[in-house]
This record gives sequence, C-alpha cells and structure tokens, in this order.
Amino acid sequence: MPEVQDIFLQHGENYRRKHQMSIVQHKAMNAIQNCRTARLGGHMDKCPSCNYEKPSYNSCRNRHCPKCQTLSKERWIDARKADLLNIGYFHVVFTVPQELNWLIYNNQRACYNLMFRCVAETLQELSHDKKYLGASIGLTAILHTWGQNLCFHPHIHGIDSFRWINYFR
Repeated sequence: MPEVQDIFLQHGENYRRKHQMSIVQHKAMNAIQNCRTARLGGHMDKCPSCNYEKPSYNSCRNRHCPKCQTLSKERWIDARKADLLNIGYFHVVFTVPQELNWLIYNNQRACYNLMFRCVAETLQELSHDKKYLGASIGLTAILHTWGQNLCFHPHIHGIDSFRWINYFR
C-alpha cells in the first residue's frame, strides 16, 4: 500500500508546479518526502552476533508526517485515557459543506477559530437544554483538515462528557 511519502515522491514536483502552496505546506511536504532517507542522515545498526549492518535514517519530526507522529499520537491517546472519568462520553463530528472549502482554505486561522467556537456553543446550548441532557458538559475537540482520501476536508472531532452531578439535579 503506498504511503504519503511515496505519493509525494512520485507526484510532488508536478503538484508544486501546478498549485500555490504556503511555506508551511511546502516545508511539510519536503519533510515527509525526506523522512527516514539518506537526505536526513542517519547511522548504521550493527548486530553484535553476526555483524549484519543496516542503515537507520533520521526522521523529519514534522508534526504532519504520518511516520513520525504515530508514536506521538499513541502517547497522546494514552495520556487522554488517564484523564477519563467514570462517566458517559459521546463522539461527535462537525463538518462544513464542501462548497465552503475554498473559503476556509484561504482564511484558515479565522475559519478554524470560528469552527471551534460554533462547535463549543452548539454543544453547550444543546446539553443545557433539559429536552436533550440538562447538564453541563466537558469537551475535547480536535481539528482535522484532511480526509482519509487526502483531500482538503476540514472537520472537528469532539469527545463530550456530561457531569453526573448536574445531570441528576
């Protein structure tokens, strides 16, 4: 199965020629292309028993790199598990119509801030309504900007918890 790095190596130059990219996007793409290759340097791993050697290349450590962030992601998930309370949780996803993608892409800071505010306000308003929950909630929200098909698809995942004290009042 091809990795993001393979796609960038095969199609990256052509994509760069045809599309305007921000400096951050350009740096991320370069980092992912060079991750764990000789371009970033490395060292030789040597088996003490048989003297077999193989190169071990340095990672890019870019926060967008799928190779580098797997361990960080797992650590983050484990840390969040330690924060969980013995209460109910809900997973919700908020997205916007794809017709707005060009607007969001070209105004990312303002639009992402607006998306987070809307998500928080919507969940707080609905949760306080006795018709739905009648409780205060806590929220962990994460912005994803790309879909699984590697197309721009801004959406927010939320993990909501409700506090039992307020729920039973």
